[in-house]
Amino acid sequence: MFALAVLGAAGVATAGAPLSGDKIKAILSDTTVEGTMSDGSTYSEFYQADGTIKGKDYNGQWTIEADAMCLVYGTDPKKTCFQVGQNAKGIDWLKDGKVDGTGTVSKGNINKY
Repeated sequence: MFALAVLGAAGVATAGAPLSGDKIKAILSDTTVEGTMSDGSTYSEFYQADGTIKGKDYNGQWTIEADAMCLVYGTDPKKTCFQVGQNAKGIDWLKDGKVDGTGTVSKGNINKY
């Protein structure tokens, strides 16, 4: 029983603990992130170091605000911000303390967006 408690506590500590803004920028700048959101939708985006987001048929802007990554797409002024956690396979997008999506991180623009 103690082993299960320790394992559970370790899982909580390493599965998506929110990162600082500087750490988010270091991990995601000039990378492609591919994954699934909690609504079942999939995505693949390149986060260019200058703050540009490139997807298959769209673009946008990303910024770091405090300890969150904020995204704006196309001409839509709506900004969506997520805390970002790191897990064994990549990242977790965190909204209101819950995982709202996951993704794997690859260096560079692997899909040539």
